[in-house]
Amino acid sequence: MESSASGDGSSAADAATAAAAASSSSGPSTSAPAFSAGGVAGPSATHYLAKRVLHGSAVQHVARGRFRSEHLWEIVLCKETSLELVVVGEDGVLQSICEQSTFGIIKDVGVLDWRFKQFGIWPEIEGKEILVLLSDSGKLSLLYFSCQMHRFIAIENIELSKPGNMRDQLGRILAIDHDSAWVAISAYEDAFAFVHVGKSPHVYGPNREIVERANIMHVVYKTSDIRGTVWSMCFMRTRCSMDEYYPVVAMIINRKGSDVNELSVYALAANDGGIQHLSSFSEPGPLALDISEIPQLDGFALLFRAGDILFVDLREPKDICCTIRISITGSLIGGQISVEDSCRGLDVDDDVAACALLELRDSGNNIMMDDNYMAIDGVDNAGSMKSRIICSWSWEPDAVRGRPRLIFCLDDGEFHTLEFNWDIEGVKVLPERVHRGLPCRPLLWMNRGMIAGFVEMGDGMILQLEHGRLVHKSAVQNVGPILDLAIADYHGEKQDQMFSCCGMCPEGSLRVIRNGINVEKLLRTEPIYQGVTGLWTLRMKRTDTYHSFVILAFVEETRVLSVGLSFNDISDAVGFQPDVCTLACGLIADGLLVQIHSKGVKLCLPTTYAHPEGAPLTSPVSVVWYPDVTISVGAVGQNMVAVATSNPCCLYILRVRSLSSFQYELYETQHVQLQYEVSCISIPEEDSKLRTVSSAVGGGDVRKRKGNNLAAKVDVRMFAVIGTHKPSVEVVSLEPEEAFRLLSIGSMSVNNAFGAPISGCIPENVRFVASERFYILAGLRNGMLLRFESDTSKDHYFPGSFYKDSFTPCVNTPLQLIAIRHIGITPVGLVALRDSANADIIVLSDRSWLLHASRHSLAYSSISFLPASHVTPVSSVDCPSGLLFVAENCLHLVEMVHGKRLNAQKFSIGGTPRKVLYHSDSRTLLVMRTGLTGASCSSDIVQIDPNNGILLSRFKCEPGETARCIQIAKIGSEQVLIVGTSKSNDHPMMPNGEAESSIKGRLIVLSLDTLGSPRESSSFIPTSNLSSSSHTGSFPEIVGYATEELSSNSMCSSPDDVCYNQIQLEQMTGHLRSLTHVTFAGAVLAVYPYLDRYVLAAAGNTLCVFGFVNENPHRMKKYAVSRTRFTITCLKTYASRIAVGDCRDGLLFYSYNESLRKLELIYADPAQRLVGDVALLNCETAVVSDRCGSISVLSCPRLEVSESPEKNLAVHCSFFMGEIAMSIQKAAFRYRLPIDNETDPVLESAYNCVVASTMLGSVFVLIPLTSEEHYLLQDVQERLSVHQLTAPLLGNDHAEFRRRGIPSGVPSILDGDMLVQFLELTSEQQQTVLDAAPSGKGPPRSISIFQVMRTLERVHYALN
Repeated sequence: MESSASGDGSSAADAATAAAAASSSSGPSTSAPAFSAGGVAGPSATHYLAKRVLHGSAVQHVARGRFRSEHLWEIVLCKETSLELVVVGEDGVLQSICEQSTFGIIKDVGVLDWRFKQFGIWPEIEGKEILVLLSDSGKLSLLYFSCQMHRFIAIENIELSKPGNMRDQLGRILAIDHDSAWVAISAYEDAFAFVHVGKSPHVYGPNREIVERANIMHVVYKTSDIRGTVWSMCFMRTRCSMDEYYPVVAMIINRKGSDVNELSVYALAANDGGIQHLSSFSEPGPLALDISEIPQLDGFALLFRAGDILFVDLREPKDICCTIRISITGSLIGGQISVEDSCRGLDVDDDVAACALLELRDSGNNIMMDDNYMAIDGVDNAGSMKSRIICSWSWEPDAVRGRPRLIFCLDDGEFHTLEFNWDIEGVKVLPERVHRGLPCRPLLWMNRGMIAGFVEMGDGMILQLEHGRLVHKSAVQNVGPILDLAIADYHGEKQDQMFSCCGMCPEGSLRVIRNGINVEKLLRTEPIYQGVTGLWTLRMKRTDTYHSFVILAFVEETRVLSVGLSFNDISDAVGFQPDVCTLACGLIADGLLVQIHSKGVKLCLPTTYAHPEGAPLTSPVSVVWYPDVTISVGAVGQNMVAVATSNPCCLYILRVRSLSSFQYELYETQHVQLQYEVSCISIPEEDSKLRTVSSAVGGGDVRKRKGNNLAAKVDVRMFAVIGTHKPSVEVVSLEPEEAFRLLSIGSMSVNNAFGAPISGCIPENVRFVASERFYILAGLRNGMLLRFESDTSKDHYFPGSFYKDSFTPCVNTPLQLIAIRHIGITPVGLVALRDSANADIIVLSDRSWLLHASRHSLAYSSISFLPASHVTPVSSVDCPSGLLFVAENCLHLVEMVHGKRLNAQKFSIGGTPRKVLYHSDSRTLLVMRTGLTGASCSSDIVQIDPNNGILLSRFKCEPGETARCIQIAKIGSEQVLIVGTSKSNDHPMMPNGEAESSIKGRLIVLSLDTLGSPRESSSFIPTSNLSSSSHTGSFPEIVGYATEELSSNSMCSSPDDVCYNQIQLEQMTGHLRSLTHVTFAGAVLAVYPYLDRYVLAAAGNTLCVFGFVNENPHRMKKYAVSRTRFTITCLKTYASRIAVGDCRDGLLFYSYNESLRKLELIYADPAQRLVGDVALLNCETAVVSDRCGSISVLSCPRLEVSESPEKNLAVHCSFFMGEIAMSIQKAAFRYRLPIDNETDPVLESAYNCVVASTMLGSVFVLIPLTSEEHYLLQDVQERLSVHQLTAPLLGNDHAEFRRRGIPSGVPSILDGDMLVQFLELTSEQQQTVLDAAPSGKGPPRSISIFQVMRTLERVHYALN
């Protein structure tokens, strides 16, 4: 083993995290070890690392293609700053394949179909479609999916403009022609280009050597003469000669100074390569919004307008005509859309045209919306438009020839299909309304009649077209936007969870987001299983769908239980030896079970009492084989048993044969004496190494790699993987007469620099895995996980020594150590999720992890469950995909939902939840809602049980009043809730940032003494008819992998709509009682407690300090007032420091002089900043987000006593997220590494972590670093940002992207998303990265892999 991994023989462990919001009046209240044992970040820490722990879920663009194989259809979800590859199962459930950050902002997406072009010139992309992206980099990015790296990798970034962010620079909209040879690209306005793309073959020298490898060739043709704003475009197949004009593009353009949009046709002139304007078309009527060519009908297009669709003939691009008008202006419940043969003489809707011009395609949909930058803070429902607008559409991918079909969604939630039938009489249009639901954008028609619709601020849906109706199949979770969050401990399991306000009316919801992969808890036994040493599940036959037996091994006992939701002891009917500790067990043949213990090997045939297909006897049949020495380990395979002894060190193979009915013999076939003791054995399934190879790499790929010699698949030797005390990992043949011939070996070199014992490096578990290439996993006793691979020839999956009949010399092939990771400090266990060599694997140590078998290197995710000592998969009728954990002396039956895209529980509470607080005393949530549709009020504050979403108590605002902010404060011995309101639903500030003077507000004090506590069980009243009214209470809804439901507020035509349980208001335990209130001349947008005896309130641009006379919450008194220039949007306090964020001047620090009763401005932001939120880390340091997508750390400069107190804050570091953070919370993380000194004191830097949630549904965490850690990781980041495998996917300059909008000279916060890619590389790739130096910086300094890995693993464990 390399020195970088062995170290002291220990590994990262005890990495459980705990986050707690900082107190307003004192320091942190939970102890936590420091982030680093190497130093203290402290109050003056200026170094931070930002890591995204939850990718955004708001989908802006979607593409369908064959990205992994020519046989597989997948979907790419583009979420502005990240990509996600997903597949849709036959049940309609979306399953995530991979997700990666783009380090750039995606603008548009397309797909190049190069599957059948130029075979053999580029093996990596052969048979795959290419993903095309436009982004803020100003480059056209061509990506292919690397099965080896399990992620998209750029094969070319074609530069179009630099930097690509200006309105007249290329990089806004793209279109791809039918032959995947041309890409059309436009800017927001004026600029347009054609890009011709293709693949060039290898260039060979005179001796057939490769002089130049295959690459992407491209030619760019540009113009800046569009003179208008491009709204939409598509390629057209016209009757123009290719020798004259080709290609041809039709686009919707708004000319400067015009109040209507026109259809214009541009083409590339073949004679001079210039882009020419061929013609324009403007039909009187509503505003044109979008255009699409009709598949299979060359030269025809649909022009989508506000209220209708035009069928346009562009076969002659210089003579455009419209033949059919399809009206969509009917009411929501009205009749079908109408089709007219002529569209002449329609009236122009000037109101719609003028309004639509305010909004470009950038807004995320073509619904006419208020473009005020503060719209997210204002009213919940935009005004309805006169004309219905198509907000999304998609063509059927495999339509009947000559009958293309389109599905589109209107902005009122109606779905329609249009079928175009071409016959001798012309084109006939057959419209049909198929669904009524939520408006979706984007929309994608997939195979098997399934349609994916994504809702802007709510859950999307997978629908299926059946008999002319769309039937709901599953929900697609979307937590964006996250308007607020609260952090709390997961009671009883010491797991972090966040309560977040997600979405907006009518899809607003409260989500409980937990880290790691979700498990649904089904059953927990009493704590009666102490001292468990082994856990297995067995089938009665290999072909059985479900397991039949659970085997529990104890120190001196073995018990056999039946499988089901209840575990019954059937040990006597199975035949296992009950008074021994079972070392291993398995199914050797159908109906025959094997138990291995230290004294011998026992073959058992259970009776019919244990299983219906057992022996019809009164007692089980059993045969025992006894060795001369003690057995140490063993394994059971198909028709064989392998056991090893320790003194002497021998390895035995046993087989079974039938003598007569119900009589069997267990006999030894061969044995060998070994030099080193065997520590563990693993026998792959007889056909798993063959069958799973085919499924892992695709049938087509196997045939290619085998040279179409399918017989080679059956000539692989039977083998076993063993771990030895050498220490080593070895692959030995199990073929008869080969005497355990060594096929391959992986040795581990031990480095005792840290005093690690050699015994710690001994394998505890080994496992063969068949993925894109085969590899061996080894879990060591010191908590480390290793991956070994072996070089193979071009046409073979295994090394030559693995084949019985091969022309390859049968020499031992060494296993190469590819990757090393620290998992914990206890021995590592490896348990596959199913009986397959390509199954994902649960890795057990101090914590439970799920290792993704198909991923490159070692990639794993935490499992959201208790630390467990043992686990086994269990499949039954009631729980087909269950897992049985042993934790806290209990058996836990759970179901893992690792295909689920988000580990989040959803409560649809109605309206728009804008603020959430966790009340620790009652262990409940206080949620502020707006946008309610009830007649009594439009806004309220509710108390909710986080376990089930039950509404416990409520405070209603007055009619016409909207709650704007809430905070918990302590007045004397009593806790109260401070509420700020606005007496109007209008925006509380003007566009220039000044407060709206006509709006009044209130500061309300509510008593929390009467808060109800969560009840163990609550009475639910089932309701069969759910309405979208939010005043009726909460609708509990758990969104899962196999049980995802459509939101209760969504309209769905599925016959299987779920009736949610609903709690009635009359069942609430009480109401939140108002104690007192104060009226303000301005909306109260921010409140916060101060020094445990005051309350701060911001109304408009006025900051007020209130106190309570004699600590009486009924008697509130104003003590001080101060004014800012612009509207105050947020308030935070720490001890005596007050942080004020406004919408123009940025962050302001105040202090309150109690003796003078005066607010004093201490420090001011050095730059204007539209503050999103702020968190005070201490009296001197604050973290602030702005509405431009950046987050910064500001602190007070060191001042001399004689200097003026009014000084600018110093910006210590900043980070451009590319997403707007709406909520920032201070948090504390509790974790350590085993190699850290456990006697280190609790350092303050552990509390200076920050959690930020964004509009796109992302969650970022900022972790403080020491100077040494920052210096190390900054160097690694620079090298990763230019390495081929880890550089920004979209071609961005990483440093420029993360520093966007940051003043010159301000250090950048380190990018955790970039850095963690280092953990995904193999050891060889990691060394290559560290050996390289960024250009222009001289020779690279020496960096230890072990040092980098230890620092990054600390971050990885903390955030998982």
